[in-house]
Amino acid sequence: MSRLLDLLLTRDPAQRTRLEQAGLAMLVMASAVAAMVYFAWVGVAPAGPVTMWSLGTLDGMLVFFALIRSGLLRCLAEPSLAVPQMLFALTSGAVAYTLLGPGRGAVFPVVMVVLMFGMFVVSPRQMRWLSVYAVLLFGTAMGFMVASNPRGYPLAIELGHFLLVATMMPAMSLLAGRLSRMRHRSRLQRAELAQALARLREHTTRDEPTGLVNKRHMQELMEQEHQRCIRSGQSFCLAMLDIDRFKPVNEAHGYSVGDAVLRAVAQEAMRHVRVSDMLSRWGGEEFVLMMSDTRAALARGGLERLHQRVAALRILHGDAAVGVTLSAGLAEHHAGETVAETLDRAERALQDAKAQGRDRIVVSS
Repeated sequence: MSRLLDLLLTRDPAQRTRLEQAGLAMLVMASAVAAMVYFAWVGVAPAGPVTMWSLGTLDGMLVFFALIRSGLLRCLAEPSLAVPQMLFALTSGAVAYTLLGPGRGAVFPVVMVVLMFGMFVVSPRQMRWLSVYAVLLFGTAMGFMVASNPRGYPLAIELGHFLLVATMMPAMSLLAGRLSRMRHRSRLQRAELAQALARLREHTTRDEPTGLVNKRHMQELMEQEHQRCIRSGQSFCLAMLDIDRFKPVNEAHGYSVGDAVLRAVAQEAMRHVRVSDMLSRWGGEEFVLMMSDTRAALARGGLERLHQRVAALRILHGDAAVGVTLSAGLAEHHAGETVAETLDRAERALQDAKAQGRDRIVVSS
């Protein structure tokens, strides 16, 4: 059943919605055809014209469905053909009105359903023009029948019907406008909520001074990378980076300069790591760099380039320029090892780099 629906309605969500709407419209018109056939069966309407009307109505709706299903209309502003479908349904309803004689009042509920369908799929401006079209169309049909068959369509009755149509159509148009405004407000509220959620996610996953991924989110990303490597059999590397003698910078120049140093180092690092790598601020002056699909030898080459770029940085402070260096510990993830164990080896390598005089990279064995 699911495969049949996919074949009929496609798997594209937007296209599927259009086809579901067209299918619903077909169902409404099929119900109208069934009612017309009943009226012909009980002798209220002429069988021959009703048969022709029924075939024309069903064929028309099938053509609309086939056009939408073909996908050829996606380049149009309105690929759902909602307005043409409604014009066709209203015209079909007006023709049915001329055929039904004593049963012609049954057309009005179908017209109401068509207009209610339009309230949800067309714009208020389109709905206003559809309402004008419906009033003129049914007014013309009523006038024609009064002139051609005054006994079956008395003027007094048709005038009452016309007043009903002339009142009902504008009312539906006004309701469509109000519904459209409500939908517009709802879309704005959803957009504002989505923006608020995006800002909240940004605040909960990013470090404010540097804009890098924060420690909590980095832990999640490292665990995801770990699981990916278990499935693929590939490896990754973790590097623990530390800005050398950062505390004296804060003490000598103030915390605002310290924050500027953190930002400058983060920005320079992001310019020189791969798109697939992930850099985070781990805390204080420490950073963690995760390099996916990389062995230690290649990772070290990348770290050396980053080490040199940071050493060449000069962060301006008044008339002075502050320079910093990096110490780093690098560890390649081993099969069967946890992320915490790999990170612990990277941290021990960083401590070795500091013990050896800082401003260097040490690779864990």
